[in-house]
Amino acid sequence: METIITDFNHIQTAHCENGVATSLLRYHGLDFMSEPLAFGLGVGLFYIYLPFMKFSNGPAISFRTMPGDIFKRASRSLGIKVARKKFRSTVAAQEFLDKKVTEGVPVGCQVGVFHLKYFAKEYRFHFNAHNLIVYGKEDGRYLISDPVMETVTSLSVAELEDVRFARGPLAPKGHIYFPVNVPKVGEEQLRKAVKISLKKNAWWMSQVPVSCIGSSGFAYTGKHIRKWRDKLGVKQAGLNLGQIVRMQEEIGTGGGGFRFIYAAFLEQAAEILQDDRLSRLSEEVTKSGDLLRSSAVRMAAVYKGRKTEQQDFNEVAEGFEEIGALEKKIFSELYKMKF
Repeated sequence: METIITDFNHIQTAHCENGVATSLLRYHGLDFMSEPLAFGLGVGLFYIYLPFMKFSNGPAISFRTMPGDIFKRASRSLGIKVARKKFRSTVAAQEFLDKKVTEGVPVGCQVGVFHLKYFAKEYRFHFNAHNLIVYGKEDGRYLISDPVMETVTSLSVAELEDVRFARGPLAPKGHIYFPVNVPKVGEEQLRKAVKISLKKNAWWMSQVPVSCIGSSGFAYTGKHIRKWRDKLGVKQAGLNLGQIVRMQEEIGTGGGGFRFIYAAFLEQAAEILQDDRLSRLSEEVTKSGDLLRSSAVRMAAVYKGRKTEQQDFNEVAEGFEEIGALEKKIFSELYKMKF
């Protein structure tokens, strides 16, 4: 089978799932779609810290919603159905993929990063929620549009199978997805979708009555950080901060990066809804992103052993408390807004 979907356009984005959503929806005629809009409609901004769970031998922490939710929510907000399928058999997975490509349908695939051949070795780690698009097959190789890469690339049948059936947490199991029955989306429907998405994200960040979720989760994390040095010892406490830095700055776009994308969404929402209040909140969310980046520098100094005193951990905790207070203010105001 040799098939190339010639009218598919590669788009480079900051985050893989945002990029897949943007590219696939634009391919189906939604030319207004952008990465910030996909992220915002997908209610992508989030925060959670689960001290009783571990991820890669460190604390379970996330600055975004669960993998897969962004594309699902963004599509649903616009009345678009998404088809999804997982497989037990690698043969069945390849047959289904070949079928869709032959039909001229570019598809999203969830993959593991560790065996992704076109990633530099220093960027490969055991993370199974990366997303890419397969848009053809030529000379026995699958044509790949990975949104975080500058240009398109390709993988052999065996190489793609390895990453589609990577093992471990969030194992993709050949997960494939694509939009179906994409309707025309008018201005009024887009405005409605933006309003609903703004309210949902504001609720998650400011109204959930659970201390480890949303803006309150930052102070909750800070409280634990203050105890790590005495409870765990300097080495393990530093490793825990290193884990936060990795989740904040290296997984996807990281916490700061996601704040910058959401700030861009608020700017776009301000234009769509003709509401300058959202532009002002965009500036505040950008400040939160800056604070997260500064926090990462402080945590990295502890992780590398340059700063190891209790006061250094206290300063990291204070930084998280400042971020939490700022985001509580932002999203409480957003939640109360009437559009």
